[in-house]
Amino acid sequence: LSGLTWPAGAVMLLDLSRIRAGAEHIERRFPPSEVAARDEEFRITSPVNFVGEVHKDGHKARLTGRVTATLECDCSRCLEPYSIPVDAELDLLFLPVADVATQATEEERAVEEDDLGVSYYKDETIDLGEVVREQFYLALPMKPLCQETCMGLCPVCGANRNRETCACETTWVDPRLEALKALKKG
Repeated sequence: LSGLTWPAGAVMLLDLSRIRAGAEHIERRFPPSEVAARDEEFRITSPVNFVGEVHKDGHKARLTGRVTATLECDCSRCLEPYSIPVDAELDLLFLPVADVATQATEEERAVEEDDLGVSYYKDETIDLGEVVREQFYLALPMKPLCQETCMGLCPVCGANRNRETCACETTWVDPRLEALKALKKG
């Protein structure tokens, strides 16, 4: 193992003041509890592996590498948990927050196209936990499905249609059209 490493249980902060100009190799394995998400969109079910390099040029820092782990989230149709393997490449440019503050306050500053790939660091540290969590959110599907053919839950009895069948009537009539239906019968 070469480059920057952290002892087990260490905070996931990358100290940029220790990095000289050039590149430093980073290789670290974090337990799921250290990277835990702050909400319930997904759960981390395997250790998180981060391998990459940080390139420092003056105040600019570029972080490149790969994050791998396994996430678990709930299917949006049947609500059953399922696993999502994550193998995400990242290439992020970091600038100090002070550079932004001198240009304008965050509310006043317009976001330009060049800013979309830029992140900011404060006090010479980059929180790798935030970087990893961001990659996990980007890896999540917009509509998580356990399988493309998931039949979801019965809207009447709540049975999981992937596992059992029910005899519920699922025909839905728009209540706004009930008056027209009565006219048609009459």
